Amino acid sequence: MKGLLALFVACLIAAGGAIAQAAETWPAKPIRLVIPFAAGSATDSAGRLLAHQLGSLLGKPVVVENKAGANGQIAAMAVAGSAADGYTLFMTTNSTHSANPHLYKELGYDPVRDFDPIVRVGMLPFMLVVNPDLPVKSTAEFLAYARAHRGELSYGTASTASMIGAETLNVMAGLDLVRVGYKASPQAILDLVAGRLQVMIADFTTAMPHVKAGKLRILAVTTANRSALLPDAPAIGETLQGFDMTSWNGIFAPAGTPPAILSRLEKDSLKVLADAETQAKFAAIGFEIAPMGTSQFDRYMRGEIAHWGKLVRAANIQPE
Repeated sequence: MKGLLALFVACLIAAGGAIAQAAETWPAKPIRLVIPFAAGSATDSAGRLLAHQLGSLLGKPVVVENKAGANGQIAAMAVAGSAADGYTLFMTTNSTHSANPHLYKELGYDPVRDFDPIVRVGMLPFMLVVNPDLPVKSTAEFLAYARAHRGELSYGTASTASMIGAETLNVMAGLDLVRVGYKASPQAILDLVAGRLQVMIADFTTAMPHVKAGKLRILAVTTANRSALLPDAPAIGETLQGFDMTSWNGIFAPAGTPPAILSRLEKDSLKVLADAETQAKFAAIGFEIAPMGTSQFDRYMRGEIAHWGKLVRAANIQPE
């Protein structure tokens, strides 16, 4: 028995030494950054900017891999099942790590148990946009029109935030907007531009080019107060008191990733996010950098699980 115990302890020590050595030589090859949404989405655009800058600091390429579908569940399960060696990272949002636990009766992953948080990158504000053919130019006019045309207006959604935002409008304003699901936000936006949809709660990154081109009309932003990225646009809450919805975005690794690697990723990620040129690039695509280090982000993310649970219940969304 003593011999077996000694052998077990020796194996643990050897394994610990191997892990420490691997952390010292990391990274020795390209790193994979998994994005749970399609190319062209807000998280994809932000992820590619961050990957380029982070790769420069780490000395190895950070390669973006899109795994869209099921509100991020496909990507989350893939990352959770990956080796915890620092070569697979996950740039995701409140969809996988705050809302999904309340939208699905069963998940193939646990947002707390299966991931190590690294940094919060920032906030992703959304806007209420309509097809220009809709005869409304303000939130108040839209609410009145939607009430007068119950069940006639369709909204597109490719993320939990856009769906919960629209369903919150349904409940708070007494509307009957009809949900149409999409795999990716760019697809929904194109249908909104074409008139196959009438309204959408859309992220700045995806919708803003069409707003600037006059192909979509912005009515308001979804944040509690006006956004610094679009100061002239009123908040929905100015018309519909209490409305407040903002999405967050952050980087995770599979649970069990060596602390030395997590620490290096935290340090270099925060350095990238503090760079003024990088901040300007993020702002240009409609993304508000608001970094948090690992410990603060961990507390924040856990609190967001409860917060999004309240939003889901308030919007009367039943888990699937």
